[in-house]
Amino acid sequence: MGASHDPDPVPMPAAGAVAAGHPLTAEAAVEVLAAGGNAFDAVVAAHWCACVAEPVLTSPGGGGFLLARPAGAPVRLYDFFTHTPRRPRPPAELDFHPIHADFGATTQEFHIGWGAVATPGTVRGLFDIQRELCTLPVGALMAPAIEHARNGVRINALQAYVFDVVRPIYLSSETARRRFASRNDPGKLVGEGETLHQPELADSLEALAREGDALFYQGDIARQIVAACREHGGHLRADDLAGYRTRIREPLRTRYRDATLYTNPPPSSGGLLIGFALRLLQGAALPRDAGRRLALLARVMEAANEARLEHAIEAGGDALLGEELVATWRARVDGRARARRGTTHISVIDAAGNVASLTASNGEGCGHMPGDTGIMLNNMLGEEDLNPGGFHRWRPDSRLTSMMAPSLLLHGDSETALGSGGSNRIRSALLQVLLHRIDDGLALQEAVDRPRIHYESGLLHIEHGFDAGVVEALASQFDAVHRWPDRNLFFGGVHAVTRRGRSFECGGDRRRGGAARIAKRLQ
Repeated sequence: MGASHDPDPVPMPAAGAVAAGHPLTAEAAVEVLAAGGNAFDAVVAAHWCACVAEPVLTSPGGGGFLLARPAGAPVRLYDFFTHTPRRPRPPAELDFHPIHADFGATTQEFHIGWGAVATPGTVRGLFDIQRELCTLPVGALMAPAIEHARNGVRINALQAYVFDVVRPIYLSSETARRRFASRNDPGKLVGEGETLHQPELADSLEALAREGDALFYQGDIARQIVAACREHGGHLRADDLAGYRTRIREPLRTRYRDATLYTNPPPSSGGLLIGFALRLLQGAALPRDAGRRLALLARVMEAANEARLEHAIEAGGDALLGEELVATWRARVDGRARARRGTTHISVIDAAGNVASLTASNGEGCGHMPGDTGIMLNNMLGEEDLNPGGFHRWRPDSRLTSMMAPSLLLHGDSETALGSGGSNRIRSALLQVLLHRIDDGLALQEAVDRPRIHYESGLLHIEHGFDAGVVEALASQFDAVHRWPDRNLFFGGVHAVTRRGRSFECGGDRRRGGAARIAKRLQ
């Protein structure tokens, strides 16, 4: 699906700019900006809407992060990601089992079931952001999501593909199957052109708008979650939900060339690995030859992945960016032989200079919706990416790490909010877009559109779109190569907006339904 965007900077009186993963998500933000809301009003409204329009990618049962820069104030990071249970049940008691998601060109194993559910943070996070940064009431921000859940969302090609990828999850329970199965072919999930109605979710959102986030963490929704986990093999108890808190952190700040990047700090690892990669590349000009440049990037990606495991960066701290350690890994990169998760992102900048970069995820979903809530809960405890030490070995009562890296780039006289979905591919997608902007000076949409590579676990993934000669030269330098036949959401989905003085630029990633809009103030 193509991105809708204004190719040229738009002069004021624009109210702001939005980039997101679905037209309805972007439109919710545009409507709020046009009505006088700020960037934080817009991003909150957009995310509630994404829970309806992008149901596999995000949910009130998941978690995420907001990188926020209120105009004239320091940058801050709202961490409302999922949290591990306080008292884990023995593995033998858990509903926890693997499924295989089929991306077409590759498959990936995920674990689902009630035993894969971590404490959700989305509802508390969005309410805390509304209380601290927004100007409009909760009801106004949730209204578009409630309307679309009640009246139905027409499934587009990307969402149909995503549903097909996770078909085993969403057909695994009666409640999910009843809500998401195709009316035309009950053995499949809703397909392109069909309308998905989510009346139970609409009821839950209306109740939340009326009663507040306590409903989810201590009220009726909490009771339904706890009862289902107790009866069917999950970890969550009442005190896990009642004790959940949003955490505000100081963002990680990294310099690269003449630019400054603010991004998600530890205990999450995505921003730190992007910063590590930029530090490895700092001080040397990128090769002009495309094949040599891509080979260098692949080796940097490999080094970042190995450094993550070797230094256990999820434990916290940013020592990985220290000069001595960076120099050691830079030498490893230079001396080398030339031999996954549902996520969505929303970027908003308003005319006053407020910046909101929000990335959120539900994993792939655990396959279950408690009671009559219509809310698919996360499967973060079943995510291999988030459990590099092995399943059932997580530390109780702690924030899970994440690859999500909502970011703010300051470069020259411009500021860019950006982020991506795509599990382990988040860091490689953002790294390549950043290099296209800083080193190559590309326009935002062009930087987002360029084909990408991703290196992980000894396998180099090459997206379709590179010159054939470049691909051959690159492939000859690596033992294992997978050539993708098309552009694919496997390579992430970077949605970004830039403000430069009185003009805006926006770029939506076609790989993940990119919808980018300039919002005009209503007269």
